[in-house]
Amino acid sequence: MRGSASLPQEKRSFTAEFAGSIWYGDVMHGPRVAIKGQLRKTYLVSLIDDASRLVAHSAFCLGETALDIEAVLKQALLRRGVPVKLVVDNGAAYRAATLQGVCARLGIHLIFCRPYAPEGKGKLERWHRTFRDQFLSELDERRIADLADLNARLWAWIEQVYHHSAHAGLAGLTPLARYQRDLPRIRSLGAKAAQLDALFLHRIARFVRKDATVSYLNQRFEVPYELSGKTVRLVVDPHAGRVVGVEDAAGISLGAATPLDMLANMNRTRRKPEPVADPAFTVRNGPNLVELAHAQYHGLGQSQSLALSAKSEG
Repeated sequence: MRGSASLPQEKRSFTAEFAGSIWYGDVMHGPRVAIKGQLRKTYLVSLIDDASRLVAHSAFCLGETALDIEAVLKQALLRRGVPVKLVVDNGAAYRAATLQGVCARLGIHLIFCRPYAPEGKGKLERWHRTFRDQFLSELDERRIADLADLNARLWAWIEQVYHHSAHAGLAGLTPLARYQRDLPRIRSLGAKAAQLDALFLHRIARFVRKDATVSYLNQRFEVPYELSGKTVRLVVDPHAGRVVGVEDAAGISLGAATPLDMLANMNRTRRKPEPVADPAFTVRNGPNLVELAHAQYHGLGQSQSLALSAKSEG
């Protein structure tokens, strides 16, 4: 009898019943573009809807990092609502804690595919094949001056051509028509739309130096001097490279982190710690033992020594 390990794994084609139920995230290699006089490789980061094959958002990036993926996800959420599930591969960028945090805060179930067996691979491959055949093959790279030029053409093609082309897997419907059929079921951002920027902020641990400064991207920032020697979390906008605040380890806001101004610090009045009384110099109640010893040593009378002791205490 053959062991169960030799049995083939059961695989079945499926389609989500409604748009917005499942999105797939994937990256493919794109053309080179001129960036500051040098040709740079690009990567196409895409999020597509399972039920409608609609592209929630796609963009050419100069990398395939978690930050690139988060930027595409943010735009997809603004344009197409919040998916129930987001299916991605096991790459390090998708495993990033920042991406997992964003999904958790938005109530998105982030699913990682098994290695070499990504769910929805056929739909992603179909999207990539269509993209190569209809977009890359027609792209006139002589008209592409920079990354913005490339993305402008990508977005125009998706909205004007791809979304309005009948899809064989949709019984002849276009991706846009199939998506619009389920609009009442799409989860909108609602009140979270106004907080979306905050939901994508990163938290980065930093140790506060003795001069009450911390560093981020080769910049130094000042925090309240009481935090010296402690670890804080910088709240940063990773896309703008900007520090927007400081939190303690529990996530409680500690206020703003201000850029270090060394010239202004020359004239700043510094707070000093309150002096602590030295027990050796604390005034005691009762006779002054030093004066009593002095009187006895020099032969002074008891009344004189007590008077001197009382005078010194008064």
